[in-house]
Amino acid sequence: MKDNVSKIVYLLIILIGLLGFMNSPTALILGFIYAIIFNNPFKSYSQKAIHYLLKISVVGLGFGMLINETLETSKSGLSLTIFSILLTVSMGMLLSRILKMDLKLGHLITSGTAICGGSAIAAISPVIKADNKTISIALGIVFLLNSIALFLFPSVGHFLHLTQEQFGMWCAIAIHDTSSVVGASLGYGEEALRIATTLKLSRTLWIIPLSIFSMFLFKTKGEKIKIPYFILLFLLAIMINSYQVLPAATTLFIVLMSKRLLIVTLFLVGSTISIKDLKTTGIKPIFLALFLWVFISIFSLVYILF
Repeated sequence: MKDNVSKIVYLLIILIGLLGFMNSPTALILGFIYAIIFNNPFKSYSQKAIHYLLKISVVGLGFGMLINETLETSKSGLSLTIFSILLTVSMGMLLSRILKMDLKLGHLITSGTAICGGSAIAAISPVIKADNKTISIALGIVFLLNSIALFLFPSVGHFLHLTQEQFGMWCAIAIHDTSSVVGASLGYGEEALRIATTLKLSRTLWIIPLSIFSMFLFKTKGEKIKIPYFILLFLLAIMINSYQVLPAATTLFIVLMSKRLLIVTLFLVGSTISIKDLKTTGIKPIFLALFLWVFISIFSLVYILF
C-alpha cells in the first residue's frame, strides 16, 4: 500500500512541476522531503533520467538565446573560467594529499567543483577507474553543496545588489552542477539565466582536457573520454532562434517547457540524495568539497566585483 502511495505522490509532484506550479527551491525541497518519507521506488530510473532531462532542458533553453550575445558572453567569461579551473584543480590535488584521503575520491570531488558537478564526475570516473562507492560519495557531496547553493546564492546576490550579468557569471563559476546553476539563476532574471547557462556550458567543454590530464595523472590508458556532444545541440538551438527558423510562439513555448522540465529535474535530484551515504562518508571528503567550494565562490565573486 505504501509503495503505491509513494509512486502516486512521486508522479503527482512531477505533474505539478510540469504544469508550472513550482519554483526551483520548492522542487528541490520536495525531493529531499520525499526521499526522507518514502523509499524512492524509481531511484535507478530517476538517476538515469536526471542526465537526459538536464540535457534536454539546456538544449531547449538555447531556443531563447541569440548567437551574438552567446559569443560575447563566452568571450567575457573566458579568463575567469580558466583561472578558476586551474586554481581549483591545483588546490584540490594539494589538499587531497595533505588530508591523506583517497586520491581518486579527492580528484572526483575536485573535478566536480572545478567544472560541472555530476557531469564532470561521470566523465572522469571511468578514466581514472573509480569504483561505484567512490563515485556515489563524490556525487552525494557535490549534490548536497549544489542544493545549498540553490538557496544561498540568490539571497547573497540580492543582498550585494549584484546585477543580472554579475549574478549569472558568478553562478556559472561557483555552483557545481548545471541544473543548480540554471535553477539559481532562473528566478533572478532572464539575463542572469542566459549568461549563467552560456558560461556553464562553455565551461563544460573543459571536461575534455581534464579527462586527458586525469588519464596521465592516474596512469590509465585506453579509457574512452566522454565528450559532451549535447552542447552542439545547444548551439544548434541558438542558431535556429537567431535566424528565426521557427515561429516566435514555438520557441517561446519550447523555452517555457524547458524551464519546467528543469524544475522537475531538480525534484529528481533531491529525491535521489541518500542521507545514509552522506553519513558514512567521513569528514575529510566533506571538508575538501566545502573548502574548494567556499574558495571558488569568494574568489569568483571578488573577481567579478573588482
